Amino acid sequence: MVTPNTEYVIEGGQYATPLGWDWAPMDEYNRSYRGSVTLWKFDRDKGRIDESRSFALELPPYWQDLFDAGKLASEGFIFGNSFNTELATGGVESGAPPFEAGASARDNDYLHVIDLKKAEALFQAGRFERVKGFPVITLQTLIDEGVLYFIPEPKSPHGVDISPNGQYIVVSGKLDPHVTVYDIDKIKQAIADKNWSPDQFGVPVLDFDACMEAQIEVGLGPLHTQFDDKGYAYTSLFLEPAVARWTLGGEYGPLSAEPDWTLVGKVSVHYNVGHIAAAEGDTVSPDGKYLVSMNKWSIDRFFPTGPLLPQNFQLVDIDNVGDSLKLLYDMPIGIGEPHYAQIIKADKLQPWIVYPQVGWSPETQSVVPGAPKAGDERIVRNGNTVEIFMTLVRSHFTPEHVEIRQGDHVIWHLTNIERAQDATHGFAVPAYNINLSLEPGETQTIEFDADTDGAFTFYCSEFCSALHLEMMGYLMVEPSS
Repeated sequence: MVTPNTEYVIEGGQYATPLGWDWAPMDEYNRSYRGSVTLWKFDRDKGRIDESRSFALELPPYWQDLFDAGKLASEGFIFGNSFNTELATGGVESGAPPFEAGASARDNDYLHVIDLKKAEALFQAGRFERVKGFPVITLQTLIDEGVLYFIPEPKSPHGVDISPNGQYIVVSGKLDPHVTVYDIDKIKQAIADKNWSPDQFGVPVLDFDACMEAQIEVGLGPLHTQFDDKGYAYTSLFLEPAVARWTLGGEYGPLSAEPDWTLVGKVSVHYNVGHIAAAEGDTVSPDGKYLVSMNKWSIDRFFPTGPLLPQNFQLVDIDNVGDSLKLLYDMPIGIGEPHYAQIIKADKLQPWIVYPQVGWSPETQSVVPGAPKAGDERIVRNGNTVEIFMTLVRSHFTPEHVEIRQGDHVIWHLTNIERAQDATHGFAVPAYNINLSLEPGETQTIEFDADTDGAFTFYCSEFCSALHLEMMGYLMVEPSS
């Protein structure tokens, strides 16, 4: 997940290991193994992760799963669920309990509450150690500086979800029929009051009752929660399987007269729903109207094409109040288990129909100096280096004949000079394992060594016109001897 303006990408470490993946025996698990969460700094101008400003936090050897960032009322904090607070180490081959039993024996795991602003200040002050070159703020520093707190949560949770106003933190335990709602003001007050007791690693565990706002019994196997614009929350129920609708409390409660923190309806879906996606359902301003249930294992819903079962999406109408949820449509998808998605209102998207200028690089978001243009196509030799400047337009390449010698180093520049929105072209040279797609206005450059002699075709690999098959040329590689 990301912080509200994508300052950081938050990556939970999932399973405990020795930091840096060093070796340590399992009987030193509590002492040598650790969990982690990594804060990857995101450079919004470049659209890239900036590793030099990224850092990790050392955590106890519980298994840290999905994290999410606070917003509005809770901005500046990040929240993550954990499991295996039992510190199980498995070992069925030696007669020990298997992980699925050992890691789900207790009634509670720990919600992780991290003060991101304090963590960031520690990193900027150099208060970290390096593990294989990567900066890691130690667990003891996090404890000493009041960065890390735990709160008991239902056992075996999977994900933390933040209400649109940032006031409430929602956790579902897969082995508990409730969703548990925490209030950020109560959490802050418990921290201020030092209403805690430490775990065995010294991390303050805040009092559950002091932080908890409500528990709502929603059904079997609750997992993930999304929100709408009418004061409802939606939680996927893996075991039923269904999507439950329940009311939020406080000023963000439902527009109808339904009481706070109440289950008001369910819609049955098919085959073990995991993640769900409501329209902008994890933002500060959800859109409502629709929700997609992202299901697994559609055992007998679609014609089988082999042992691998298709996943399936189901579209749910959530535009009405009360229990009137309606399943509208379902479809199989040809990819692996769907893990999270975003639905963005179309009026917020302003995509280019063609690139702004001819010679545009999608990678640099600018015109490439010296990009091929109409009337200036050419082949230039400099010793054993050959540069080709080629344009593409319906339905031909210029030039159509490229003659080089075996052993040449080839730098091939291509520009799709079209300005019509449907004029995507391809460029394939199968003999050299080359295949590009160039949208209108796009420029790309490829380099390769002409180590194989022969007469080879190149051609358009994106259907572009009635004369698509005629859009081709020859690459002539003269033998070196």
